[in-house]
Amino acid sequence: MLDVRRPEEYDGSFGSPCDPRQGHIPGAVNIGVEDLVLMTDDEIRGRLGLAEGAEVVAYCHSGSRSAAAVQILRGLGYDARNYPGSWHEWSRTDLPLET
Repeated sequence: MLDVRRPEEYDGSFGSPCDPRQGHIPGAVNIGVEDLVLMTDDEIRGRLGLAEGAEVVAYCHSGSRSAAAVQILRGLGYDARNYPGSWHEWSRTDLPLET
């Protein structure tokens, strides 16, 4: 899982008031989409620590930032997918979260 939200959204210290819970999906790596577009291919691969072709599911708050991230990841050879419900959906469930 790749969380492309800002660090304060990821750690739960600041989030959208429409979300009942704040934090991130357990085990997700955080690279803000703003940082992702500025990183070199090698920097992205190093942060993800995954082999080319590995599956990566990206999410953000509502699915739009993660859609952009998916295009970058696919260009690097990852099997990238977008979680369109993203944090907006996850925060409304009783699924686990980390802060």
